[in-house]
Amino acid sequence: MLRVAFHAELNRLQADVAQLGMMVKTAIRKAVVALQDRNLDAAREVLADDQLINDKRFRLEHDILVLIATQQPLASDLRNLAAMLEIITELERMGDYGKGISKINLMLGQQYLIKPLVDIPKMADIALDMLASSLEAFAALDVEAAKRIPLMDDQVDELYNQVYRDLIERVIKNPDHMEQANMLMWVAHNLERAGDRAVNICERIIFVVEGRMTEFDAGHAAQPPSGSN
Repeated sequence: MLRVAFHAELNRLQADVAQLGMMVKTAIRKAVVALQDRNLDAAREVLADDQLINDKRFRLEHDILVLIATQQPLASDLRNLAAMLEIITELERMGDYGKGISKINLMLGQQYLIKPLVDIPKMADIALDMLASSLEAFAALDVEAAKRIPLMDDQVDELYNQVYRDLIERVIKNPDHMEQANMLMWVAHNLERAGDRAVNICERIIFVVEGRMTEFDAGHAAQPPSGSN
């Protein structure tokens, strides 16, 4: 009976992790669309909603630690709970990227953008697809999916480099664009990091299933972490 209750609570926590992921995905999507549309009210909403993400993350952390302390989970379940602790931290930090993009939007105020946002929304699309797919893989403990998802990060990196080149070109033509170009690079940087954090979630899936820590190298092959034997 105790194990039935334990697994019911474990399932609830997994559902809450997925819900937190949806909150983060919504925040980043809304922040990017608001920047694109120059919608300052939507940016303010993202900032206000960030507290909800933080609160849910801390409630989840509390509940996970209580379950570990009171139920003494077996090795595989303990790995799952430990992975959840890492994943909710990754998600909360990804939520911060949505907040950061919204702050930049507000700093720009009523300024017209120095270039149409084309590659930045594409970066957001791919990074958020990676996030959704990584959480689905975690729910299913799908190692093969966890190994495929990091391949998508190459597209995010290529778009990031394209944004950098385009903005440098704009600044060369008009040095007055330097300040806004710097802000837009921070937006792109946040989205590039969001893709990296989705890769980190994939590493945790392999840890839960196979009981080994891995890091995806530049070619996105899973390798033992540096310093391990």
